[in-house]
Amino acid sequence: MGVLKLPLAIFLVQAAAQAPAPAPDVMPPPLPPPIVSSERAESTPTPTVMEDISVTANEPRYVAPTRRDKIGRIWAPVLVNGKGPFRLVLDTGASHSALTARTAQLVGIPLDMQHTVMLRGATGSVEVPVVPVDTLEYGDLLVEPKRLPIVPDALGGAEGVLGTDGLANKRIHISFRKDSITIMRSKGERADDGFVTIPVKMMRDRLLVVDAYLGGVAVKAVIDTGGQATLGNEALRHALAEHRKKYNVVNPDEVTGATLDVQVGNRVPTPALALGEVLVRNPAMTFADFAIFEHWKLKDEPAMLIGMDVLGLLDTLIIDYRRKELQVKLRRS
Repeated sequence: MGVLKLPLAIFLVQAAAQAPAPAPDVMPPPLPPPIVSSERAESTPTPTVMEDISVTANEPRYVAPTRRDKIGRIWAPVLVNGKGPFRLVLDTGASHSALTARTAQLVGIPLDMQHTVMLRGATGSVEVPVVPVDTLEYGDLLVEPKRLPIVPDALGGAEGVLGTDGLANKRIHISFRKDSITIMRSKGERADDGFVTIPVKMMRDRLLVVDAYLGGVAVKAVIDTGGQATLGNEALRHALAEHRKKYNVVNPDEVTGATLDVQVGNRVPTPALALGEVLVRNPAMTFADFAIFEHWKLKDEPAMLIGMDVLGLLDTLIIDYRRKELQVKLRRS
């Protein structure tokens, strides 16, 4: 079973020019959605199974929820050098923003083939050309002049990646029900009634990490709005296997990252994931020593990436970088 992993992380490293080798494109199959409840982790709740969603309206333009037949997404309408807006994938796992070659062409920016940078994804890395960009603008977000990498056009219709550069002290409000996203300066607002607060730690500047528990195993959970599938490392799989033998049952799986590199993993049944007071029952996830875990120095301890298959089940997601917390509202069945 193939899983397409959209941009997971983008880091810039100066490198010599080199043409990347083409890799096959793998489209994601339908995945059974997890179940989300707001019971406390220490209890043993029986979460309500979320009903199928009947969508009769037009396809959302920017923010789409996870449904039984489709994983959700978060796109932001961003002006590039004052032109657009262009739909960029909000990627909290990416340290830098990026554009597709077509977006650069539409804006009228020539590719800089004399300089390349290293594009790092979940499954590997590749050298890509860059483009000089004067500004990226949306709401209170303003990213000033810099060179941005050209990301392979494997974004499912999006026109680039909006990384965490420029998001310091920002508050991002995402409504899956209303198809809306706003980025504003954080004023330190507490969560409204009906929301659950999940504390986060900042790793490598703006990487959002939650101290979570998967079946009683402590795990560092990276919030990855740019990734489709939730993924775990081998250290986490081995820790789970020590608890219950059924987690030794594995099925081969393939994950294709933003760089189009393919990495083989193991699809394993998984227990409930506790994120503070939010409990997620996910039927299975893919485990491997993905390249990004090694880059983030998270290979030797239980770690996972929480993708849009889980995050897209929410009604509202607020990311407050100043308060260092997530404020989430659960979707009603």
